[in-house]
Amino acid sequence: MFLQTFIVLLFRILQFAILIRIFLSWVAPMGQQSNPIFVFLYQITEPILAPIRRYTTFGMIDFSPLVAMIGLQILEGFLLQLLARAA
Repeated sequence: MFLQTFIVLLFRILQFAILIRIFLSWVAPMGQQSNPIFVFLYQITEPILAPIRRYTTFGMIDFSPLVAMIGLQILEGFLLQLLARAA
């Protein structure tokens, strides 16, 4: 039970961090990206987004956050099913 709750919480935090990063990229000028909050979100989300970005950027449009969020939901469901079968 604890492990399931931990997995759900971890994946929600990652998805929420990606969403906040998307919104900050729309409203924050490029010069203000030295903000500690933005740096923290960048450090959390970049390891997830960087590998995906190589395959999901078309021109100036970056679909990596969308693909990452869908992938995180699929991975979360897979892990929860694995735990349910093991119990």
